[in-house]
Amino acid sequence: MAKLHMFTDRRIERHQLPYFLKVFNGITGKPIGNLGDVSEDGLMLISLLPMMIGADFNLRLKIPASEGGQQIIDLQACCLWCHEDVTPQHYDAGFSLQWASPEYGQLVEALRQYFSFQPLPASA
Repeated sequence: MAKLHMFTDRRIERHQLPYFLKVFNGITGKPIGNLGDVSEDGLMLISLLPMMIGADFNLRLKIPASEGGQQIIDLQACCLWCHEDVTPQHYDAGFSLQWASPEYGQLVEALRQYFSFQPLPASA
């Protein structure tokens, strides 16, 4: 019987954000959680408190800019669902976008590019 060998070398580079992207209440400016996932139509928020399903929220993202400043992205979204996260005392909430500043689409595309797997050039 042939021996099975375990592969220990990573074949695909792992991508991780160097920090959590915080989500703020767009009215009070207070942090309400971290961005868990984004798409053109919505986002997932990871928070310490459950979100009210069916409620509309004014949200604000503060994205660090390369020159040390911040890019502000405002959006309005409706909470469609909320349940406990696998991490104790954390909640995941799914939001459907109702309105977002144009920079939101740029953020979604930038994250998609960052986390996509680009084919390696063929070796000669």
